[in-house]
Amino acid sequence: MYAIIETGGKQYRVSEGDVLKVEKLPVPEGETVVLDKVLAVQGDGGLQVGRPYLANARVIGKVEGHGKGEKIIVFKYKPKKNYRRKQGHRQPFTALRIEKIEVS
Repeated sequence: MYAIIETGGKQYRVSEGDVLKVEKLPVPEGETVVLDKVLAVQGDGGLQVGRPYLANARVIGKVEGHGKGEKIIVFKYKPKKNYRRKQGHRQPFTALRIEKIEVS
């Protein structure tokens, strides 16, 4: 069984037991999160697709921790103008462990 969820403006395909990194959520470590923006669920009853979301489905996850992703370098450059700007960025994330996919 898997579900397609939306959080942080992105879509993820998740199954029970998966650990995924999503955009940072304002939830303390160890708490549970209910994700109710479920786009589709594939299970024993076949594929169910929402328009845009399924009203009777939700995904429950547990916050494993918070952190920052890998550093990316933003380098702006204009040739022959002596213009160079170097900046780094690390995107914050929340690690979620998917515990249950509920469809009623």
